[in-house]
Amino acid sequence: MLKYSLKRLSSSFLTLLIIISVVFVLLRQMPIEGYFDNFEKADEAMIQAKLNQLGLNDPIPVQLLNFFKDLLHGDLGTSARYSVGAPIAGIIAKKAPLSIKMGVLSMALSLVLGIPLGAAMAKGKGKFWDKFGTVYIVFINAVPAAVYYIFIQLYGTSFLGIPMLFDEANPVTWILPVFSMSLGNVAYYAMWLRRYMVDELNKDYVRLARAKGVSGKNIMMKHVLRNAFVPMIQYIPTSLLYTVCGSIYIESLYSIPGMGGLLVDVIGRQDNPMVQAIVMIYSCIGIVGLLLGDLLMGLIDPRISFVKKEGAR
Repeated sequence: MLKYSLKRLSSSFLTLLIIISVVFVLLRQMPIEGYFDNFEKADEAMIQAKLNQLGLNDPIPVQLLNFFKDLLHGDLGTSARYSVGAPIAGIIAKKAPLSIKMGVLSMALSLVLGIPLGAAMAKGKGKFWDKFGTVYIVFINAVPAAVYYIFIQLYGTSFLGIPMLFDEANPVTWILPVFSMSLGNVAYYAMWLRRYMVDELNKDYVRLARAKGVSGKNIMMKHVLRNAFVPMIQYIPTSLLYTVCGSIYIESLYSIPGMGGLLVDVIGRQDNPMVQAIVMIYSCIGIVGLLLGDLLMGLIDPRISFVKKEGAR
């Protein structure tokens, strides 16, 4: 297990280095206006002085090396337009906690709704809950998320009397964005849990348990659901970490001052250093999620062996 963990950790680290390097190089191809707060008023001498200060006149490999050196010290640079001269790490530190809170709540709601729905679909295959869940999953995957997000906001605020804009101090305003953020994961968990449970129901050990007179409830809860949930474990860290980041569109829709809204804002302002830092953080989160999922799957599933069998190639 240790050897496997180290191997996965090293490959994840290498992937992260490649992604950061690619993002860094691509953003260096963007117009230099993104590094100035008043580019229109700057003359050529001021522009060159600023570029020299930021090291943007150095060759790309030198710039990348300097960036990694600063990164090792926790320095993500300073904002060029969003909050001129302010450390990016400090700005993100103020925005991240809110996205984390909303992400955790959304993830909890997804598990509470998605797992029972998937289990009910598998248990009543072809019946009401299976048809209902299938329609819901098809709807979530077929309709653009922006469409039903807007409908939830419009009709949720009008029928339930919930304020349209988010207020961290008012718990009621958390309901619609958290619910909206959970819809995709609810469909995801229900779809895959149903599939895994149906697969388990067709296996020989289930037929044997039925032949021995084991009740259907015990078979579903103690065997089928338990075994079907194991392959889903690897996806939970990924979906959790992505959800913690918050939905970019939802945070903008409800004016939530989190990471998602921040990314939209800095892209609109063409604040290249801020865009670079936030995209890098999102990349890190995705890779960490995949890594944790693989390690968690290896720990929980006893069928996975980390020892190379004799004669294996």
